Amino acid sequence: MSVRETTIESIRQSGWVPVLRAPSADLVPFIMEALLEGGMRTLELTLTIPNAVQCIRDTVRQFGNDALIGAGTVITPDQAKATIDAGARFLVSPIAETQLTAIAHAAEAPVALGGYTPTEMYRIHESGADFVKLFPADTLGANYIKAVLAPMPFLRIMPTGGVTVDNAHEFYRAGCPALGIGSALLSKDILAEGDWKELTRRARQLVEVAGRRSSI
Repeated sequence: MSVRETTIESIRQSGWVPVLRAPSADLVPFIMEALLEGGMRTLELTLTIPNAVQCIRDTVRQFGNDALIGAGTVITPDQAKATIDAGARFLVSPIAETQLTAIAHAAEAPVALGGYTPTEMYRIHESGADFVKLFPADTLGANYIKAVLAPMPFLRIMPTGGVTVDNAHEFYRAGCPALGIGSALLSKDILAEGDWKELTRRARQLVEVAGRRSSI
């Protein structure tokens, strides 16, 4: 199994890709510690974080032995190259920028590209991308994903946007190998108050949900 295939399997086994957005890179170590304590091991740092590339580099240096750290909100080839050079082990984009696929794969890193319609999703798959990031997922829902997968079961669809602990089982049941989650996990209140215990509690809930997938 290649490094990229091993990383894909790690993402699938985790079942979650938390999307970490923060107003300051100084908060990221606290976020990482809280999520790791809650059992989450696959984490996406977005380029919306100030000084994001350096933040990724520092986070990989500090937590890379304990977590699979990727880069999110990657839009351009230059961003892809910079985040991979910083140590990101997978890339996530909100758009179908297929140039990112070759850059990621050259570094043995999986990539998720953003798609919304069946045609977009198929073209993303044809580009060689490893996952389709369905965003925003809440406006379409799990039934939409189930309908798309009926004729195209080879797609790995990772919904993001509107995914919560309460509806996660619906997306897993529809056939999603992993789910992206943002503010339903790392809320503005948690960030504002530094309530890392609450973040750990939420992380544990999500890990438990993913652990019950086989019985869904």
